[in-house]
Amino acid sequence: MTQVKPGDKVRIHYTGTLADGSTFDSSQGRDPLEFTVGSGEIIPGLDGALPGMTAGEKKTVEVPCEAAYGAHNPDATQAVPRDQVPDDIPLEIGTQLQLQTPQGQVMPVVVAEVTETEVVLDANHPLAGKDLIFAIELVSIG
Repeated sequence: MTQVKPGDKVRIHYTGTLADGSTFDSSQGRDPLEFTVGSGEIIPGLDGALPGMTAGEKKTVEVPCEAAYGAHNPDATQAVPRDQVPDDIPLEIGTQLQLQTPQGQVMPVVVAEVTETEVVLDANHPLAGKDLIFAIELVSIG
């Protein structure tokens, strides 16, 4: 049987869960995810689990945060004085907003904390600092 090697285009079905068992993403009900192994298109911990697999094979892969979206970076949070946030901006914890950097780039952030005087915005990836578990099925190679 043909085994996956770096450079192969593959299609996988997957379900990603956190340590508590909650699902954060899944290809169920959608087309399989297609990408080139070793190209950096997906997180390294999942990419590295594919070489050697054969079509139809299933396995579970545990990906530590360092091989996924990295550790939570406290430097990626910023406290903004509450009076500098326009009144029409929702400030519920977990609300996703977009900021524009001085260079004109759009940066997604999440409202992490709200006090009487400030709003803490977090630019970390929502899965930063989390170990991930993937149930994968290699649908096809090539």
